Amino acid sequence: MNRGLVILALIATVACNKKAADPQTESNVMLEEPVIKVVDSAAAGKHAGLALIEGGDCLSCHKVDTKLVGPSYQEVADKYNEADIDQLATKIIDGGKGVWGEIPMTPHAGMSRENAKKMVEYILTLKK
Repeated sequence: MNRGLVILALIATVACNKKAADPQTESNVMLEEPVIKVVDSAAAGKHAGLALIEGGDCLSCHKVDTKLVGPSYQEVADKYNEADIDQLATKIIDGGKGVWGEIPMTPHAGMSRENAKKMVEYILTLKK
């Protein structure tokens, strides 16, 4: 009986080894990595402000032509002009509440004033 178990174990081992050697059934076969192309939005001809907006969290609350959590960028552009760039850049950095409703805009304290101004300049180009 021991001899039968040994033979059975040997057959099972050989069968398992054959499956592991079959490249169609191996689970640890390394696949070729996908190529990810990184595009610099500003270098690709986009406004520097748009590149900053796309790289930040802005589009989770704002859309170009549709109100989401906050106003659309077109609504902002229609309400403000170039004289308001500093005020709006400060609003991006400090956050705020009340102008567009009671939902507060998240502050972006780590953003430079220069980048905030570029974003506002882009938004103002959307004026209808």
